[in-house]
Amino acid sequence: MAQSYDLIVIGAGPGGYIAAIRASQLGMKVAVVEREHLAGICSNWGCIPTKALLRTADVLHTAQHAKDYGLTLEGTITPDVKAVVARSRGIANRMNSGVGFLFKKNKIDIIWGEAKVTKPASGSQMAEIVVGKITKEIVQPQGPVPKNTLGEGTYNAKHVIVATGARPRALPGIEPDGKLIWTYFEAMKPEELPKSLLVMGSGAIGIEFASFYRTMGVDVTVVEIMSQVMPVEDAEISAFAKKQFDKQGIKIHLEAKVAKVEKGANSITATIEKKDGTSEKITADRMISAVGVQANIENIGLEAVGVKTDRGFIVIDGYGKTNVEGIYAIGDVAGGPLLAHKAEHEAVVCIEKIAGLPNVHAMDKSKIPGCTYCNPQVASVGLTEAKAKEQGREIRVGRFSFAANGKAVALGEDQGMVKTIFDKKTGELIGAHMVGAEVTELIQGFVVAMNLETTEEDLMHTIFPHPTISESMKESVLDAYGRVLNA
Repeated sequence: MAQSYDLIVIGAGPGGYIAAIRASQLGMKVAVVEREHLAGICSNWGCIPTKALLRTADVLHTAQHAKDYGLTLEGTITPDVKAVVARSRGIANRMNSGVGFLFKKNKIDIIWGEAKVTKPASGSQMAEIVVGKITKEIVQPQGPVPKNTLGEGTYNAKHVIVATGARPRALPGIEPDGKLIWTYFEAMKPEELPKSLLVMGSGAIGIEFASFYRTMGVDVTVVEIMSQVMPVEDAEISAFAKKQFDKQGIKIHLEAKVAKVEKGANSITATIEKKDGTSEKITADRMISAVGVQANIENIGLEAVGVKTDRGFIVIDGYGKTNVEGIYAIGDVAGGPLLAHKAEHEAVVCIEKIAGLPNVHAMDKSKIPGCTYCNPQVASVGLTEAKAKEQGREIRVGRFSFAANGKAVALGEDQGMVKTIFDKKTGELIGAHMVGAEVTELIQGFVVAMNLETTEEDLMHTIFPHPTISESMKESVLDAYGRVLNA
């Protein structure tokens, strides 16, 4: 007889493992099917190990500018790429093992294999999931493993959550090959640093790797088809960041595309087509393809049971429910924004709705912050100025430069700014955009404010500690209303 559960989650990434833990907390019997590694792309190949690499780049940058702080360092400071990668991979393994511990603590079963939904739930009948042989090498967690670890077979569940994530998207004719054309997988563990690098795409992934490799001494060129770097960001913030990238020596081609790539023995030559109709050839040792991702929706039985998809993503309501009874989807597989923290919150909302808890609120995507950990960092939440105007809203806009912030100047980090956008009629904060040191930590203050429906008066009467970079947040609010004090 097939083993039965209240919930089976397919995928152990940020959305999947959080859904499993929250369900277990609410008394459900839970299993997670995973084919590769616990903690998903985020902890193994994305969010966490990339931040480890970028931290190394930050330390290197600071050391190279030691004289700016009155320090003299003897000798040449050079990166040891093998040690840098080893540190990053070690941190990924630590996060991986931590999820194994959490599964054990919460009595969650792991089913190693590749899952396929063969029957949906119907009335009193449970959904059926067949777990087959893994077709790619499995990476076992290095920490504690739940006692009840299972494998191939047939399993039943009242509810099934698909949390299979996404993978790098490949453009026809410019497919990554793992040697000359990289995805973020290869970019994260180079055996040696290339002398030159071409990055296709300037979203968060592309610009973070561009920033890392440039700081490590690599000649970096970025090609972006849109009119600004980091296209989802406010145009003013994007322009500010680009000036800093230019100063660092990153060469950026906007409104351009990689039309063709010719491979040599140990280099590529890319044909770059520009908006004005001209073209240019750029040769580089390596190329990173960072043109987005596609959801992992294939071979999990979605078509057979009738789960609706749209443009490659599973269609859900605000609570993760699909059009098929008992089947839900969360995280990247269910569409953007493709962020780990969105997946985690979506997981909690979905589980609490399944459990019938009162006052469960649907996901509000307008209040999900986005962070890019380049140098300088970029962070935002809510509407850009352009989007607010597109909606026909009358707005007030405030700005404050880090050059007028005492803490930023003392840190030697005075290149940054905060921009706030308010609804002119109501005083509601509808957007906040930041560029500069540690803004990925600061943005949460504005996220909390937006969730509490804070007005400009509330923010103006909030006391910010001195000296902190966070004071720039308040000054930006004051500037929107003609009351700025330190500029």
